[in-house]
Amino acid sequence: MPRQGLTRARVVDEAAALADQAGLEEVTFAGLAKRLGISAPALYKHVDGLSGLRRDLTVLGLTELTAQMRSATVGRSGRDALLAAAESYRAYAERRPGMVNVVLRAPDPGDGEHEDAAIAALDVMRQVFAAYDLAEPDLVHAVREMRVIMHGFAVLERAGGFGMDESLDETYRRLIDALDRSLRR
Repeated sequence: MPRQGLTRARVVDEAAALADQAGLEEVTFAGLAKRLGISAPALYKHVDGLSGLRRDLTVLGLTELTAQMRSATVGRSGRDALLAAAESYRAYAERRPGMVNVVLRAPDPGDGEHEDAAIAALDVMRQVFAAYDLAEPDLVHAVREMRVIMHGFAVLERAGGFGMDESLDETYRRLIDALDRSLRR
């Protein structure tokens, strides 16, 4: 019988908090069980092993990030939508430093919940790029370029990879402006 009050959602939320505090690599069954005050084998009543937990974290991260980006970009188009999406991603990476790394994984075929979360995220990106009137192959490339800019910058920023004095905000805006210019061609 699962411990009263302990649910799959709570286990995943605690794992997400652990990822943000200590890093994704520190999300282990032993560490999570200790945090929850239960034995590691008891976690199997709530999640499908460590790989299942990581998958659940991915769905949670995608859902959170998609909602944040949708909210930031609604009613915007073109460069304004690009910048709003990028700033929203950067803010998510700052607020959820462990979780931002779980949103990278593509869904396994047949994983409906993960596929739905990924499709919702892609729908937001399609809306962001709508003003550019891109055909499907170019849209795929644009989404990939945007992901590289957003995630690459966020990872480098969190790792202290920018040691020079110039404004990081300005560098980020310049990256988005360069993408905007290339998409308008």
